[in-house]
Amino acid sequence: MQRFLFLSLIIISGCSNQSQEAPTTISPGAYQTEQYLSLLRNKSIGLTVNHSSLINETHLTDSLLSLGINVTKVYTPEHGFTGTVSDGVSIAYDSADSPYELISLYGKNKKPTKEQLNGIDLMIFDIQDVGARFYTYISTMHYVMEACAKNNIPLIILDRPNPNGSYVDGPVLDTAFSSFVGMHPIPIVHGLTVGELALMINGEGWLENGLKADLTVIPVGNWDHTIPYSLPIKPSPNLPDDLSISLYPSLCLFEGTIMSVGRGTDHAFQQIGHPQYPDTTYSFTPRSREGAKWPPYEDQKCYGISWKGEKPQYKFSLQPLIQAYKKMNEVDFFNDYFKRLAGNDVLQKQVEMGMTESEIRATWQESLNQFKQKRTKYLLYN
Repeated sequence: MQRFLFLSLIIISGCSNQSQEAPTTISPGAYQTEQYLSLLRNKSIGLTVNHSSLINETHLTDSLLSLGINVTKVYTPEHGFTGTVSDGVSIAYDSADSPYELISLYGKNKKPTKEQLNGIDLMIFDIQDVGARFYTYISTMHYVMEACAKNNIPLIILDRPNPNGSYVDGPVLDTAFSSFVGMHPIPIVHGLTVGELALMINGEGWLENGLKADLTVIPVGNWDHTIPYSLPIKPSPNLPDDLSISLYPSLCLFEGTIMSVGRGTDHAFQQIGHPQYPDTTYSFTPRSREGAKWPPYEDQKCYGISWKGEKPQYKFSLQPLIQAYKKMNEVDFFNDYFKRLAGNDVLQKQVEMGMTESEIRATWQESLNQFKQKRTKYLLYN
């Protein structure tokens, strides 16, 4: 069955990108209602969604309910249904006044329990990703796939473009360092949409005990990995725009250091700083706010480096990390979280040894090339 579904998806994807004229409007999977509505009729539907699950300006839940689809349960990832809860904060819901049951997958449990799936005939996953291994929405997708596979519930992925999907870079995760911020042996920038990654998870046997989800992917229309995609809505509280999204794969590594990445400001992931950062006049002061409660160095002036106002450059770089480490000259620059973000215990040692970026890159190139080759099996877009 899995082989049949995969072949079907390739055909659908090819049709959506074979126009004789240049594509004009990118159409995410959720927009392709003609491809999946018939699969939802007369079924109890669960949705794994958040604020980014839109069809134009209407939320997927509202669209499906208006079309007479029986949406009974809604499951949400980190940052919650509204996408405004701070990173790392557990979420719980009161569904008393909701037309469906709201279930948090970032609270008591991150994987849907059998009880939480009771009564569901089919699950839909529709969440905007940004293409970095440590972005936790893909970890939630993994757990949803696993739970659906265990409980014989078919899963439909409504695919969306990856704004960092034009390249592949960074060290491939060592599975000894698997965590919720890195569950799969993929590089920091994996170059896959959530639909393509779901196919890889299934195809490579990465679910528990080699389980296979009964998986269907509804592809994006009029898009491929070479086409830029500007998100219509910020995907999480601290990625406010295209610049932050493009810098995120490089700057998120600083979350495993003593540096601030600007949480608690209007320009998170566009700047780095520390109260004792030397030789600079640039500064910012983090404040507690919605989506960034108790940010590092709250109410303290941080000095550092800014990329504000620059044009987004979709590439992964170690230069900010290497330079900041040299500037701070701090024995305790890294914390234990860094190894989970890096996906290994090697990168920290390489930076501390004073290796150049090109020297560090050479050490991960073979495994990166192997991943790139594996990736081609699961690509849905030209």
